[in-house]
Amino acid sequence: MIKALHKMAAAVPSVIHWFRLDLRIHDNLALRNAINEAENRKYLLRPIYVLDPDIKNKVGVNRLRFLIQSLQDLDINLRKLNTRLYVIRGKADEKIPELFDEWQVKYLTQQLDIDPEYVEKDCVIEKVAEKKDIFIVKRVQHTVYDCNSVLKKNNGSVPLTYQKFLSLASELPVKECIEIKKQIPDSSNPSDFESHDYDVPSLSDLGIDDSTLVACKYAGGETEGLKRLDMYMARKDWVCKFEKPNSFPNSLEPSTTVLSPYISHGCVSSKLFYHKLKEVENGRKHTEPPVSLMGQLMWREFYYTAGTGTENFDKMKGNSVCTQIPWGKNDEHLKAWAEGRTGYPFVDAIMRQLKQEGWIHHLARHMVACFLTRGDLWISWEQGAKVFEDYLLDYDWSLNAGNWMWLSASAFFYKYFRVYSPVAFGKKTDKEGLYIKKYVPELNKYPVAFIYEPWKAPKEVQQRAGCVIGVGYPKRIVDHDKIHKENMQKMAAAYKANKEKKAQRPLKRKRSD
Repeated sequence: MIKALHKMAAAVPSVIHWFRLDLRIHDNLALRNAINEAENRKYLLRPIYVLDPDIKNKVGVNRLRFLIQSLQDLDINLRKLNTRLYVIRGKADEKIPELFDEWQVKYLTQQLDIDPEYVEKDCVIEKVAEKKDIFIVKRVQHTVYDCNSVLKKNNGSVPLTYQKFLSLASELPVKECIEIKKQIPDSSNPSDFESHDYDVPSLSDLGIDDSTLVACKYAGGETEGLKRLDMYMARKDWVCKFEKPNSFPNSLEPSTTVLSPYISHGCVSSKLFYHKLKEVENGRKHTEPPVSLMGQLMWREFYYTAGTGTENFDKMKGNSVCTQIPWGKNDEHLKAWAEGRTGYPFVDAIMRQLKQEGWIHHLARHMVACFLTRGDLWISWEQGAKVFEDYLLDYDWSLNAGNWMWLSASAFFYKYFRVYSPVAFGKKTDKEGLYIKKYVPELNKYPVAFIYEPWKAPKEVQQRAGCVIGVGYPKRIVDHDKIHKENMQKMAAAYKANKEKKAQRPLKRKRSD
């Protein structure tokens, strides 16, 4: 009987909406297109998410937990509309072509994404869809602006400065957000609607013991994301007075919104955030980009535009906007940095917070990125970007690459002589080192005078504190005061070499018409 029902279901054509970085119901035009198409043509509706079986080896446990929570919440919200989420286990470019036949798919909707991982899979799937006469609809809904429209306004070129981007974007309209409220008719639900084969897996299903994880500080999902958005938008004075430089990288609780994980996963629409900010700012005196909250959202748009228009944006070689710098290679230093064992307590506290909680303040990201690259360790920004891809809840392909190029002075920012001090920078906002004592607890009995520079503490002070440097806490892997000056000279030489190389290139002749 069950097999007969499955055969009947297969005989009715289906519409798939493929959720990727749009894990929400609100402002999801591609999902609404799928719903309308299913209802109008009397097709079956199947909202899917494809879960790579190797995912736990590709992302850190904090981000995986956030993703699973987001999928669980998405399934709950879809069921309120009388549909559900079908989680498909496998490789997308293998499984979706199989589903085309199994479910008699006629129509596929999805969000337009620029992450190379999605682009590569899309190419495979689109070739199969074309052969099978399956119609694919892609919608721009992960950014406020259509990045290709911004590029078109700039004659196809990538705007290389934030201000240039703002001037281009200001001429483009921002569409209103859509809402999906109407119930899906029962006739659109397949016979396997209640099948547990497509349920969202738990972490234990994926072989992860969640009891070993630290308490979840930022729960994933659209419901939680919208709640967080509303909470901050209700603080109108705080929003209007927000200035990025005046927030603290080492506050024990976040001094910013922490909406970024929800926006990067698509649990909250960036366009909704834009309109909510506009509502709050309307008629009130407020700060302006780049330091305002709107300015922070526009940084995301800037990097997305750059990533859209630049081949190999996440690499140094073959990247037209990236300065070619002869970075060194030191696996021991890279590992010490990633694990928070550099011997610099402020740097180590940041990296440990990142590993434990999946989120750190943007200025803290500046500190550790500069330290890894041009500041101290002279290791390629590509290596740091890979570590952030693993640890960050709010990992975002274009932002991760763009910010790492900026902080390594490889693109967008070129004042390489401005180096963050791993000692002085943290002291500005946390003189007592409370942040260090929280995340580097082996130093919590150190006197304030030595909390940022424990190697300067006399041996008897180290012994009284119960942590001798080189035994209970590592020695410094480099001497910042000395090495950052040497690295400045290397940066100057790299800039000079790149300039000379460009000067030697033959000028392209303009064709006379």
